Amino acid sequence: MAAGRDDAFERGSVQTLRAAKIKHQELSGVKLRKHWPQINFEGIQWGIFEPECGYLDARMSCAAVVDAFVAAGGCYRQASVLVRGLEEAPLCSLCLSDGSQLKAHSYVFACGPWLGQLFPLTVGSFIKATKQDVFFFGTPAGDKRFHDPNLPVWADHRGKFRYGIPGSDRRGFKIADDTRGPDFDPSNGERITNPETLKDIREYVAFRFPALRNAPLIETRVCQYEQTPDSHFIIDRHLANENVWLLGGGSGHGFKHGPAIGEMMAELVLEDGEPEAIWRLARFQVK
Repeated sequence: MAAGRDDAFERGSVQTLRAAKIKHQELSGVKLRKHWPQINFEGIQWGIFEPECGYLDARMSCAAVVDAFVAAGGCYRQASVLVRGLEEAPLCSLCLSDGSQLKAHSYVFACGPWLGQLFPLTVGSFIKATKQDVFFFGTPAGDKRFHDPNLPVWADHRGKFRYGIPGSDRRGFKIADDTRGPDFDPSNGERITNPETLKDIREYVAFRFPALRNAPLIETRVCQYEQTPDSHFIIDRHLANENVWLLGGGSGHGFKHGPAIGEMMAELVLEDGEPEAIWRLARFQVK
């Protein structure tokens, strides 16, 4: 569910849903309050509801992919790639942190916020990692109004872009501010949330979800976005190594595109294809 003022952003969202033929409903403030009385819709005139929308648990999804890959005969290894020699042609093998080497016909680096650190000359200035604070609040005992399926995934576009996921039997009520945070070192940065951000989130929760006004904070997370200047992905060959592919720049929305991007990348590598201009590194070059 997305709620907000009757502005260009929301109207653009409706047009996108219609073009994609995604089932959705445009609900008035009165209907929103009727459907979800646990939410304070003050100041909200209308919203968009996607009845078939849901959310993915990223950690469990990735584990499921690994299990399926191994079950199909794949070999999964976990080790760090050493930076030396990655930007020198030709790249014949990768040196790993466990002392071993990995040799392949082609290499795909899909390293999230670490991509710029591995390839500072080629990608470093085009991907910026930002610190994103995430909070989980405990819901009242026995009160299922804030659990799925009684509450949808939601996004509020008024002012700051805040979003949340309903609680479940496994985790609490999730909420975060999508505003891009300060620069962050994904390897060495302290994973401690900002007290000012928590204060702002608590005030918002108290206003928009009154029954959670004094809800206990049960978990915090510091994630990171890998932001590109135009918020589009980077999908391209390394400028000096034809057998090295670079994939990154999720800009906060990378995970949900994973299956489609993975299929696209596999096709490019296996068929020696060429990425579209919108994904290429050349779009960032000064003309």
